[in-house]
Amino acid sequence: MLHRRRGLPDEWLDIVEEHVAVWHDLDDEERTLLEATSDWLLRHKHWEAAQGFALDDEITVTLAVQAALLVLRLSVDEYREVSAIIVYPTAMQSRGVYAGPVRGTVTDGVVPVLGEAHGRRGPVLLAWDEAREAARNPGRGHNVVFHEFAHKLDMLDDLLDGTPPLGRRGDVDRWIEVCTEAYGALRDGIERPPLQPYGATNPAEFFAVATEAFFDVPVALEHHEPRLYEVMRDFYKQDPATRSNR
Repeated sequence: MLHRRRGLPDEWLDIVEEHVAVWHDLDDEERTLLEATSDWLLRHKHWEAAQGFALDDEITVTLAVQAALLVLRLSVDEYREVSAIIVYPTAMQSRGVYAGPVRGTVTDGVVPVLGEAHGRRGPVLLAWDEAREAARNPGRGHNVVFHEFAHKLDMLDDLLDGTPPLGRRGDVDRWIEVCTEAYGALRDGIERPPLQPYGATNPAEFFAVATEAFFDVPVALEHHEPRLYEVMRDFYKQDPATRSNR
């Protein structure tokens, strides 16, 4: 079901204060930026519900605010390849060959998919129940909205490789050095909390998992992975650990 395009509804602030926990960590400037970016996403992107689901203001506002947080200090143009946000009531069921629970194994069957990000002006697909829980109760290092929109940032250079467009050569070299070390450790089965083990799947999933940790458990990421936190902070131009400790 398509959702008529409009910006933030009159009651948007009530929704955010009740359902998006990170809002309470933001200062006045950040809240103003987040409001403007969320409004832009609601006005300029197609919003659609799947499987007979119906969108309401709580759903669209909660999702838009979480997506807007990633580009708070960047630009809405970073989401130029997002054509639509398609919302499912719960996990989608997908059939195919996927990495198994043990490294080096695969599984063939129906698996639950919480979200997907499609390339080349493709949509972002999200499971609402997962997104709602992550917005209300952060701190698990997992947020499907952060994860899938991070993939869209990664895709901006037409490569899904875990390295979003960084600009300066020095930034790229440092990014690759830091991320390759942490990714390699996960691939070797070494726990690197608070990073989710799923980050070992491939470099693209590592970046998405690192983004989840950066925004959802920033204090833990800065403590356990200071070099990774630093490159993520420089890319996103935000310091959520300091924000959380205010």
